[in-house]
Amino acid sequence: MQLIPVIDLMRGQAVRAVRGDRASYRPVVSQLCEGSDPVTVARALCQHCDATRLYVADLDALTGGQVQVAVLQQLLHALPGLELWVDAGFADADAAQQLRERIGTDAERVVCIFASESLGSREALARCCADRRAAVLSLDRRDGRVLDAAGCWESPSLWPDRVIVMTLERVGADAGPDLDTLREVQARSPGTKLVGAGGIRHEADLAAAAAAGAQAWLVASALHDGRLPPVRR
Repeated sequence: MQLIPVIDLMRGQAVRAVRGDRASYRPVVSQLCEGSDPVTVARALCQHCDATRLYVADLDALTGGQVQVAVLQQLLHALPGLELWVDAGFADADAAQQLRERIGTDAERVVCIFASESLGSREALARCCADRRAAVLSLDRRDGRVLDAAGCWESPSLWPDRVIVMTLERVGADAGPDLDTLREVQARSPGTKLVGAGGIRHEADLAAAAAAGAQAWLVASALHDGRLPPVRR
């Protein structure tokens, strides 16, 4: 099971996710490092997980504000071997391309996450995921309800090779992973590589997620709380 550490960005700081309720997020307090500076937190997380991939949720952008381009540039500059997965509420492929252009030369290491809660239409889904090997789609749900104006959940023929199964109420909730939804998505598209998100508490949860078909999992709280040991090659 591959661990993909996560940073939630809000107003230039790394914050702690709480059940996907973005209004309640506060600056992160971590056993891995001091403070909530995004670069410091990112370096500590990636070192702990032996990870070269980091997921960043830009909460400013996701709540209608501006993308935190300067922070993304700082992360890419400080961690030159890093691949940055960025969820910034992209409504379509043009929005993602605009971000890459603003980031500049390091944009080749950015993977834009196209999320069902943000995409504007089925046509946008098809265009964003036209390159199946490069694109990443996030299927989002909260409290049993899919967040999906574009119809992503019902369009597995348009899914890229990699799909995130995001159960928002489990994010930062210490409630265990949502393996039922993971299995549901796997049944719709057996060949898709699934990345889970939310709920991991300890190593047993990771083992159960792997057994359920996840190839990777997005993790933050269990890392900050010291409940997952360092990954060693």
